[in-house]
Amino acid sequence: MSDFYRIKRLPPYVFEQVNRLKAKARAGGADIIDMGMGNPDLPAPRHVVEKLIETAGKPRTDRYSASKGIAGLRRAQAAYYARRFGVKLDPETQIVATLGSKEGFANMAQGITAPGDVVLVPNPSYPIHAFGFLMAGGVIRSVPSAPTPEYFPALERAMMHSIPKPIAVVVCYPSNPTAEVASLDFYEDLVAFAKKHDIFILSDLAYAEVYFDDDPPPSVLQVPGAIDVTAEFTSMSKTFSMAGWRMGFAVGNERLCAALGRVKSYLDYGAFTPIQVAATAALNGPDDCVKEMRAIYKKRRDVMVESFAQAGWPIPAPSASMFAWAPAPERFRNMSTLEFAKLLIEKADVAVAPGEGFGEHGEGFVRLALVENEQRIRQAARNLRRFFDSADQLHNIVPLAARG
Repeated sequence: MSDFYRIKRLPPYVFEQVNRLKAKARAGGADIIDMGMGNPDLPAPRHVVEKLIETAGKPRTDRYSASKGIAGLRRAQAAYYARRFGVKLDPETQIVATLGSKEGFANMAQGITAPGDVVLVPNPSYPIHAFGFLMAGGVIRSVPSAPTPEYFPALERAMMHSIPKPIAVVVCYPSNPTAEVASLDFYEDLVAFAKKHDIFILSDLAYAEVYFDDDPPPSVLQVPGAIDVTAEFTSMSKTFSMAGWRMGFAVGNERLCAALGRVKSYLDYGAFTPIQVAATAALNGPDDCVKEMRAIYKKRRDVMVESFAQAGWPIPAPSASMFAWAPAPERFRNMSTLEFAKLLIEKADVAVAPGEGFGEHGEGFVRLALVENEQRIRQAARNLRRFFDSADQLHNIVPLAARG
């Protein structure tokens, strides 16, 4: 397989190494508390499941569906954007339903990337943001992920030193993995930058509804004129705990949406129609379930921050997303975060995502997902405390890699 062109562009998936060790430990009887993958453990809303059941099995719904999404679903997404962000979208030309935001990102890359095209991608970042373009034959130039004053000078340098000129910049706020949130002022500067340099903005807004204060994260499309240069990707995976249903959206610039729609028309017939009907019910239905989801994740965040600090591992409290992004404890910084993650599985029965899996600038950090209940989070903290207490001397810790 290593001889195939696209496979050569894909390094071994870092998280697969952790997953293999996790599976081996479980096969041996270990009770692994899994905070590695952002896989929601909450059930999908009851009224959404009931709509799926009601629709499934009807002869017409067993047929091929629409690759860009059924009309009612696209109208529901337009209504959501109008309600949540005050953004008006044309369901016919500015919305494409996707098989999750991950598929949407990858196929957008296929639609707009020529061999050798340069794309500015945050580092650290969710892997598909970079590898979607690498699979399409593009070239990645890393830029900062944090929306700080240093961000735009770094972008200007990237534009100046990239040959050929970049075609797009990727942003993701609330960020996966770092949980950082961008302001509307930041997006205004980003849109001005994109128009100045004639490049597109590709915005990943999958965690728009997972926030823990009274300041909901904005959409870049709220900026006047942003739609001229922007496509934005959202997902129902986290908002409605529908990760396995594979339902998301790309919205915004008509040219970008048309490119994505053209690619998808060759590759798929869209999600199973009952799933699209149920997703429509979710978007058009009451938001009590979304508020409950936020409250649960906030409580879990608070329990993690409190209990892990007591265990000897201070965790910065995220203001949004379902992740915490934490520096590895001081005593373990002589090893990679991949080795640290492996060590936690072996010694503490706790799984985390190593930061290096999100790019070279993720090294030194780990991502912890809020996908275990409060009791399990406290148990993880107790396991960590016992492990830390047994590893007071750094020289007593031998990285797994050194053991062969």
